[in-house]
Amino acid sequence: MVIRVSEIPKEGLKFEGLEAFPEPFQDRAWRLEAVELAVDKDGDVVFVHGLCRSRVPQVCSRCLEPYEATVDANVDTRLVPSPAVRGEERELGRDDLETDVYEHDQIDLNALLETETALGLSMKPLCSEGCGGICPTCGANRNAARAAAGIPWSTAIRARIAPAFGKSPAVNAS
Repeated sequence: MVIRVSEIPKEGLKFEGLEAFPEPFQDRAWRLEAVELAVDKDGDVVFVHGLCRSRVPQVCSRCLEPYEATVDANVDTRLVPSPAVRGEERELGRDDLETDVYEHDQIDLNALLETETALGLSMKPLCSEGCGGICPTCGANRNAARAAAGIPWSTAIRARIAPAFGKSPAVNAS
């Protein structure tokens, strides 16, 4: 949803519910579950405050299994018009680190929701805090199967991929 800054009324805009954001993310696998945003304007400075809850497919960094992460993002953004002159240098103030820019009198709230959701994702996604990961010996997912102690990694991998090539897996524990 794109809004024009010049059309934001004095009392601001409020968005509650998913109706205003039918397809907020570029990746259709990401799902917006709840959203509540308030957009206010002070001159040419725009403030967007609120909350959004999203579900995003992830892959666990320990066991490599897919899972869905829930992201509860607090939206608290200050937007100012893009500077007319690119490349001019100036020292950043404290508030500048929490400031974004808009161009052509437009703000894309979908892009803002996607950014806030992406920032809320874990840098090391885990399906659970207690995830056992993958057995370094046999390659089994420690959460789903008991690791076969004593079987070398290469043998275990061959056993897992051999059926894909129409071969019978020959697993030797030696």
